[in-house]
Amino acid sequence: MEDSWATLGVDLHLETGGEASRNGVRKGLTDALRAAVRGGRLAPGTRLPSSRSLAVDLGIARNTVADAYADLVAEGWLTARQGSGTRVAERVITPPARPAPTRRPAGAPVHNLSPGTPDLASFPRAEWLKAARRALSAAPNAALGYGDPRGRVELREALAGYLARARGVHADPDRIVITAGFVHGLSILGRVLRARGLREVTVESYGLDIHWNLLHRAGLRTTPLDLDDLGTRTAGLDAGASKAVLLTPAHQFPMGVPLHPDRRAAAVDWARREGGLILEDDYDGEFRYDRQPVGALQGLDPERVVYLGTASKSLAPGLRLGWMVLPSGLRDDVLDEKEAAGWSCGTPDQLTLADFLTSGAYDRHVRGARLRYRRRRDQLVAALAERCPETRATGIAAGLHAVLELPPDTEQSVVRAANWERLAVQGLSRFRHPLAATRQRDALVVGYGTPPEHAWAGALDALCRILP
Repeated sequence: MEDSWATLGVDLHLETGGEASRNGVRKGLTDALRAAVRGGRLAPGTRLPSSRSLAVDLGIARNTVADAYADLVAEGWLTARQGSGTRVAERVITPPARPAPTRRPAGAPVHNLSPGTPDLASFPRAEWLKAARRALSAAPNAALGYGDPRGRVELREALAGYLARARGVHADPDRIVITAGFVHGLSILGRVLRARGLREVTVESYGLDIHWNLLHRAGLRTTPLDLDDLGTRTAGLDAGASKAVLLTPAHQFPMGVPLHPDRRAAAVDWARREGGLILEDDYDGEFRYDRQPVGALQGLDPERVVYLGTASKSLAPGLRLGWMVLPSGLRDDVLDEKEAAGWSCGTPDQLTLADFLTSGAYDRHVRGARLRYRRRRDQLVAALAERCPETRATGIAAGLHAVLELPPDTEQSVVRAANWERLAVQGLSRFRHPLAATRQRDALVVGYGTPPEHAWAGALDALCRILP
């Protein structure tokens, strides 16, 4: 005898009156039955009422019930066999897990002085939205297609003008390739260099392991150069077999020193003499506080230097916008690799940044950011002199971070004290290449650009409490 729907004990709560359409009722019934099966209220093997009897019980058309049953049979929630009726499919139903309550775990940082991030709260939202409206209103329909693998021509032209003016870069729009940030550009270059037969890339003795690891995954070894108060010792390039070197010449990361002019010239001379290639990471070249920024190394020889820049420090890393200015002989290989990798950069953000640059909004934002970060660095230096005289900030007045020299053998204890204070900060040893011969120093790398403005004073106070 056929089970009646009332005996199943399942309330469907369907909206059958008013202006509800047949399709709306069908969807509502389908969703209700699916939820009852998924939640376990209808057990596997349960026989459902006939479409006729359920239609009578619910006061809806029989065809609506039949269609809902058919939908669920097609999805695998129900089975229908001649002589056996419609039943709940025999399957293991796992009710959806309830999400764990979100709360900050005990011990999570209260203050963040990790390097590498700007003050995200200062992102110019209103100006960016204005630029986005202007850019999208003016954009042709074709701009929303797949487009040029080099990136939108509007952005490449805007960057060519800006980089020449602000960083001394020789930047033809045809030699600029837009990337999804510096890491994207470096990964492309690593694969291109490996395909060209390189086996090794020289790097600086202090830097970011994520960059070294990218090169390793491309099949390249990394060999570090020594570093001193004049920057990376580029004379070591002649002693190695590498034909490529990754440098941060304007503001060595993280040590904070610029590459001495003689060493800049020596690096370019090496590249010309040996047919080598310099990968220039100009990650924060716009933020110099005591003088005009040092121009990009690329300006000395555009055919031997790949210039890599990014909006991650000047605006926000979440934009995922970067750029490479390439030697003419490298461009086609880079474009082939970029297309093969399938990474793309969103056209709306490219168009917005182009407008942001050409309208002058980018320059205004950078000027304001430069004043804020300079004030923070000055406050950091003053607080150290007053409260922590055994600790001093080293490197030039530039960028979004400072290296704080510590007494010998104190770095690890200071980092532990920072964890106790729930202050996120990183020791200098975190940035040392495993093969570096440079003398190991005890220090902290403090990202004074990271906290929002309202949290800066508290972060600085917490920092002074943990320093010796």
